[in-house]
Amino acid sequence: MFGTRTDNRKDRALREVSLERNVMKNAAGSCLVKFGDTHVLCSATIEERVGGWRKGSGMGWLTAEYAMLPASTAKRTPRETKGRKGRSQEIERLIGRSLRNVCDMANMGGEVTMTIDCDVLQADGGTRTAAITGAWVATYDAFEMWRTSGKVKTNPLYGQVAAVSVGLVGGRLLLDLDYREDSQAEIDMNVVMNAKGEFVEVQGTGEQVSFSRTRLNEMLDMAEEGIGELLRLQREVIGKE
Repeated sequence: MFGTRTDNRKDRALREVSLERNVMKNAAGSCLVKFGDTHVLCSATIEERVGGWRKGSGMGWLTAEYAMLPASTAKRTPRETKGRKGRSQEIERLIGRSLRNVCDMANMGGEVTMTIDCDVLQADGGTRTAAITGAWVATYDAFEMWRTSGKVKTNPLYGQVAAVSVGLVGGRLLLDLDYREDSQAEIDMNVVMNAKGEFVEVQGTGEQVSFSRTRLNEMLDMAEEGIGELLRLQREVIGKE
């Protein structure tokens, strides 16, 4: 059986979460997000251009990039200078999809591109869920800058989005898995939700065992509870709580 969690955390408890805004001078919006020992630096920039496929639409675009810094893990992670890893591409697409779910791209001030860069400074499980949660704060602040500069009348973000992991470890359902827990998980799931209580994306895998609909519902309920707390923290940090 799985033993005591780090810091004696309860099964349904998040790690200690912090969202620190405005940590980069040159970014339109930035957030250093910490889920326990997982630290991700999220920055958002806006450029008055779009890709060729988007030109003439009158609409903006939101995209994301994700990378793990070399010393973010115990064993050095090589820089992706000779081609992007499939995992990195998958995660940055997930981040982009998640933020686009709550972004009015017809109200971005024309054909502009918002790029969210998520760089993992320290990895201890759940980097993608931390990145999504922190990226929302960075994006919100970038669009607020865009609004106060007169580029748009209202912030194009019309809702919140956050994410968390949940898994079955040693027969126990656990929320917000760290690396030790994730590496032993029989079932591993990442859940993204918006503030309406709707699912944006669910990524679930039976790593060692299959799971029933009843178990799936239990995991989604646990994730929803944790995401509710993350959404509250987002509102608190931007002064909307």
